[in-house]
Amino acid sequence: MAQTLPAPPSGCGTPLTSAPIERDEAVELARTFKALGDPTRVRLLSLVAAHEGGEACVCDITEPVGLSQPTVSHHLKVLVEAGLLAREQRGTWAYYSLVPGALARVAGVLADADVDATV
Repeated sequence: MAQTLPAPPSGCGTPLTSAPIERDEAVELARTFKALGDPTRVRLLSLVAAHEGGEACVCDITEPVGLSQPTVSHHLKVLVEAGLLAREQRGTWAYYSLVPGALARVAGVLADADVDATV
């Protein structure tokens, strides 16, 4: 015999006021948040953004974070894979720059969520 479930309490099942992000976008955004979840990566992102022209050689940002070059390169690779930084090889050195609009995209998702929460 099938059991009948009670009706949800009032206020439960309220309609959406805006479209939630799609699964693929959520996966991409989670990867970005995971990359930004490490203080060293946030610092590296800031160091790249603060350099003249918005790009920095890995050789210029290794010392300020106090880590070895291979460790810094690993963190930078994660930021590249998350779509936050672009990498360009010049001779033996790699240069990194912010991906145009990447931070604005993350901020936009958060701003949209904040606006939706206050409505």
